[in-house]
Amino acid sequence: MDTFKQHVFQVVRRIPSGTTLTYKEVALRVGKPFAWRAVGNVLNTNYDPAIPCHRVVRSDGTMGGYNRGSMLKKKLLAEEEKS
Repeated sequence: MDTFKQHVFQVVRRIPSGTTLTYKEVALRVGKPFAWRAVGNVLNTNYDPAIPCHRVVRSDGTMGGYNRGSMLKKKLLAEEEKS
């Protein structure tokens, strides 16, 4: 696995339940401030439930993509908000 991908997954693993980061914030934390699209591409390849990529949203606050479907992403975020 390449280093960029590893760093993205490390950052996303640390997002606490009930909170979100934007793709841009993840890119900044990885040290690649203009790589927000690359962050999205990396997260689209994730099928590991230990990496909560549903907690990454667009800068405008909208959901953004999710490789398991946007409805599931919305549901997961809503469930975490309740907790």
